[in-house]
Amino acid sequence: MKVLALILSLLVAFPVWGNEPARLDIGGSALVATGRGWGGPQPLELRLSLTRAVPYRTYLVDGPPRLVVDVKDTDFGLARPQDLFGADLAPAIRWGPYREGWSRVVVELPGTYRIDRAGQRARAALSQITVVLAPVAAQDFAPRPSATAALRDLPEPAELPAQPADEGFTVVLDPGHGGFDPGALAEGESEANLVLVFSLELRAALQARGITVEMTRSDDSFVALERRMTTARQARGDLFISLHADALPQGQAAGATVYVWNPAADDRAAEQLALRHGRDDLVAGADLTGHDDALTGVLMDFVRTDTQPRSESFARWLTSRMSLMGIGMHERPVQRATYSVLKSPDIPSVLLELGFISDHDDRANLLNPLWRGRMVQVVSDAIVGWARDEAARAAMLRQ
Repeated sequence: MKVLALILSLLVAFPVWGNEPARLDIGGSALVATGRGWGGPQPLELRLSLTRAVPYRTYLVDGPPRLVVDVKDTDFGLARPQDLFGADLAPAIRWGPYREGWSRVVVELPGTYRIDRAGQRARAALSQITVVLAPVAAQDFAPRPSATAALRDLPEPAELPAQPADEGFTVVLDPGHGGFDPGALAEGESEANLVLVFSLELRAALQARGITVEMTRSDDSFVALERRMTTARQARGDLFISLHADALPQGQAAGATVYVWNPAADDRAAEQLALRHGRDDLVAGADLTGHDDALTGVLMDFVRTDTQPRSESFARWLTSRMSLMGIGMHERPVQRATYSVLKSPDIPSVLLELGFISDHDDRANLLNPLWRGRMVQVVSDAIVGWARDEAARAAMLRQ
């Protein structure tokens, strides 16, 4: 009975999703300028990231020039147009239900454009609709003839109060290494010191935006890997970010990289966690004392069905912001790994390689207060945006 009650409580905390409409992943969506305007409007690209592929259509209307994207079986939930990264590139953006089974996105354009190309690319559990817009002279603008007919029935967007994040939202920052473990070394600099400096600056920026921040270390001290996870759980962390700046042989890697847990390693992780942690320190709110390894592993895998997609969602928020702010990234900016600090089954977790200390340019960036300030803004913007997404998700679960 005790085991049954535990499983039922986890089912309530982490519901199994049915066949639902596609949802907008605003962290992976953006409006970006893809080139110079040379005195006129810039080329633009609209990216809409959805939880699955859907039928769509796109066209232009006039009065003023606008891009219209209709998407079928899609729910925008509580996502707000003003939170779309790059929204300030357009005079106005709005979205909402259009008619039975369809939703609509309307982007007011800063000039006259043509649709250069549009397409949809599906990968695993995500799909991205991309619309590329090229500026044209007014006489070459070819909108649909009836803007009124095209835009009718679209409601005005709801006015929601802007909040930095949920007041109870807690981020746990984990500066890697420390103490007798300096991490990677290059040109007299240590990874442990560089990531600690960045973490302290990021903490200040997040606290200024109303976010609670806990750190696994705030000085040059050593903290065991398992203790870092325990610290995050004791702080009731909503997000865990481990920060590193590793070294690799010359020319092998450069640029920021985000790592998430590799689900294929769950069985081994369950065994290692059961060995190294107390049974009351594996899943928040669930004391597994007295349960065997098999049940422990099943329950942790079950909880990860909720946390793994949320970790991947934050990784997309983060890499999207880095891309749009011109932060140099690895050629594969999101990767999967079996790092110990990513094993926590109940807290969304990522490991952020700020760059590689072994690379001259990356090391110079980490030592540059201006670059760090830009990166701090990128990470804090991603956290605030993801936190709002999480709050909207929680609100939908309560309905």
